[in-house]
Amino acid sequence: MTVEVNLVQTTALALLLLVLGESVRARFAVLRRFAIPGPVIGGFFFALLTLVLHQTGVASLEFDTSLQTPAMVAFFTTVGLAGSFALLRKGGRLLIVYLVACWTLAIMQNLIGIGMAQVVGVDPLLGIMAGAVSLEGGHGAAAAFGPEAEAMGAQGANAVALAAATFGLIAGGLLGGPIAGWLIERRKIEIPKATAQVAAGRHQHVRGASLPASAGTRAIETVDEELGNFEDAEFEDAPEKGAFYRPLLNATVVIAVIMVLGTLLGEWFSDTTGFSLPGYVGAMVVAVAFRNINDLTKLVKLDDAALGLISKFTLGFFLTMAMMTLRIWDLASLALPLIILLVVQVIFIILFTLFVVFPLLGRNYDAATMVAGMLGHGLGGTPNAMANMDALNQRFGVRSERAFLIVPLAGAVLIDIVALPWIVFCMNWVG
Repeated sequence: MTVEVNLVQTTALALLLLVLGESVRARFAVLRRFAIPGPVIGGFFFALLTLVLHQTGVASLEFDTSLQTPAMVAFFTTVGLAGSFALLRKGGRLLIVYLVACWTLAIMQNLIGIGMAQVVGVDPLLGIMAGAVSLEGGHGAAAAFGPEAEAMGAQGANAVALAAATFGLIAGGLLGGPIAGWLIERRKIEIPKATAQVAAGRHQHVRGASLPASAGTRAIETVDEELGNFEDAEFEDAPEKGAFYRPLLNATVVIAVIMVLGTLLGEWFSDTTGFSLPGYVGAMVVAVAFRNINDLTKLVKLDDAALGLISKFTLGFFLTMAMMTLRIWDLASLALPLIILLVVQVIFIILFTLFVVFPLLGRNYDAATMVAGMLGHGLGGTPNAMANMDALNQRFGVRSERAFLIVPLAGAVLIDIVALPWIVFCMNWVG
C-alpha cells in the first residue's frame, strides 16, 4: 500500500520530528557531547520507522517535500547576510587552504573508488559513483551522473550512486560533530570568547540568540537552557509584547527578496555558462553583496537576533525533512564489495581531516569547526556541514564565523571548479 503524504501533513510531521529531535538531544547528555544535531535525531528516527514499514510490506510513504528547498535557500541566505568583506579578508588564507583541501579530497575519492572497485572486482564506474559523485557531490550529483554511467554500460550505477549518497548523508551527519568535538577536547583547544553585541548594556548575542552577558562560553546544558528561554527573555525586556515583531518582519522580507534575486542569478548563470548554479548558492552570493552594500548605505536595519532565529529554524526544518524522507532500504542494494568501498572512503576522510586538514588550518577552534564541516559535505552535503558546525558551536557556546563563511563558499561552489571536470574525466577514463 502506498500512502501519499500531502504538503501540509509532511510539513507538520517535519516540525513534530524537529521538536522531538531537539527534546531528545536536550534530555540525553551523550547526544550533546557528541554534537549530534536535533534534526538528524528526529529525522533519522522516522526514516528507520519507514524502513520497517517498507521491509514488512505494510506501507510505502510518498512525501510532498516542496518546502524543503525554500527552507534550505532561506537558511543559506542568512549565512550570506553574515558575510561582511571584513570577515572574508580575515579568512583569506584559510579559504584558499580549505578549498585546496576540498579539491584534493574530491580527487582522492575518485582514485580510491576506482582502485577499490578493481580490488573487489566490480565495474570501476561504480567506484566513481561511490566516490566524489555521491560523497562530495551528494544526491544531486548522484542523480545527474548515475544515468550517464548506466548509459556507458555500468549496470545499476544510478541505484549505487543514490544509495552511496544516502550512506554518506547518514555517515556525514553522525561523524562530523563527534570527531571535531573529540579534537577540541583531546588537544585542549582554547575556546575563544563569544562575540559580544550588547543591547541596552545588559545582553550579548551568541549564534543570534540573546543570552545573559554572564553566559559566555558555558557548558552546553546551560546554553541550551538559555536558548530555550530566548523569546520570553526578549519579550519581558521589551516595552510591548510585540516589540520583536518588526525586526523579525524586516529580516523575513529581506531574506525573501534575496531568495528571488538569487534564483534569477542562478538561472542567468546556467543559461549563460551551461553549468548549473544551485539556488541556495545564488541566494548566498546576493546576500553577501547586499550585506556589504547595506553596511555602507544603512538602507535596512537588520537585527542579529531575528536573523539568528530564522537561521536556526530553517536549518532545523529542511534538514529534518531531508532525513525523514531517506530511503534507507536503498543501502540494501549495495553489494558487500561496495560497502567495503564506502567504509574505506569514510576511513580516508577521517584520517585526511585529522592529520592533514586540521594542522594546515591552524589546529585551533576555527580549524576544528571546519573539520566538522568537511566531514559533513565531504560525505553528505553542504547542509550536513552547516548542521555539524552549528551543533558543535552550540556545544561549546561560540560560533566560528570564519568556518560558516569558508565552508559553504568552498564546499558548495568553488569545489566544482575542479570536482566536476575531474568526475567527467574519470568516467571517460575508465568507461
